[in-house]
Amino acid sequence: MLFAQISFVQPIYFLLLLALIPYVLWHFIWKRRREGRMLFFSTNVLKTAPKTWKNHLVHLPFALRVFAFILLVVVLARPQSSGFWRERTTEGIDMMLTMDISTSMLLEDVSPNRITVAKEVAYDFISKHKNDQIGLTLFGGEAFTPCPLTGDHSILLKRLGETSCELQAEGIIQPGTAIGMGVASAVTHLEHSKTKSKVIILLTDGANNTGDISPLMAAQMAKDAGIRVYTILLGTDAVVNMPVATLPNGEVYSTNIQTSTDPQTLQQIASLTGGTFYRAMSRDALTKVYEDIGKLEKTKLIQRQHQNHEDVFQPFLLLAVLCLLLEMLLRLVVLRRLP
Repeated sequence: MLFAQISFVQPIYFLLLLALIPYVLWHFIWKRRREGRMLFFSTNVLKTAPKTWKNHLVHLPFALRVFAFILLVVVLARPQSSGFWRERTTEGIDMMLTMDISTSMLLEDVSPNRITVAKEVAYDFISKHKNDQIGLTLFGGEAFTPCPLTGDHSILLKRLGETSCELQAEGIIQPGTAIGMGVASAVTHLEHSKTKSKVIILLTDGANNTGDISPLMAAQMAKDAGIRVYTILLGTDAVVNMPVATLPNGEVYSTNIQTSTDPQTLQQIASLTGGTFYRAMSRDALTKVYEDIGKLEKTKLIQRQHQNHEDVFQPFLLLAVLCLLLEMLLRLVVLRRLP
């Protein structure tokens, strides 16, 4: 439902309406007494004279001036549409995208590199699931959540666009791949969800080699919370020549790198939680993975959105200007009076 009302930022200006009292008295009493007069021997002829439509509009210019003044006072009081909460029932899934951002995701066996493909496919997936509440958890040697569950996908897409492997490359987060920590962090954002379909999409290119929570322990946490974990192993087994350092003389040092993978553990995580394990060696394969997950059972959920205050003085100002223009037209042309 939509709950909205008009409020005023500067209601003190409504005191100006008191000025209408002497103005109305002046118009109907003092002004009448000072108007020019004509003397007649008898008014009987005037009483029987037919009245035209102008006789009925004689006070219309005055009424328009008063109405325009009221509208201008309303504009000065700054009318605003008050903030409100809007609720809507939709069909969707609650899911956390849990993505590996260790430096191995920079390997170029999946063109242009693994992290770029992972982000671009996830971006397309989010854009197609407008009714789903989605969050983003990232992990390297430790896990963090830049975007919790939200129906506002603009914020989510912004955080996804900011995702990079630079955090680990620059030493901001610990080295290594903490798959268990990534899953556990995502579970904390889904365990209290009321939807039937609660999903973690875990994407990694390596094996768990650090962290206080093992992958299978995190998988058990997900199972207890009714969360399905879909695991994706991204990349090929090919040895890739990759720059790893810049020498003091400016020369880039490259070496052959092959990431260590553990598909068995990813299969166990998926099996334990009722999900599915996927091996994606290309962009098309990764796209198909997300399409399969999108076919999950959907459930009703209520999204609440807050609307901020917004100025709405424009219609009042426009109407006041129109009233003044009409008043001038009537007074100077249609209902013009002789001195």
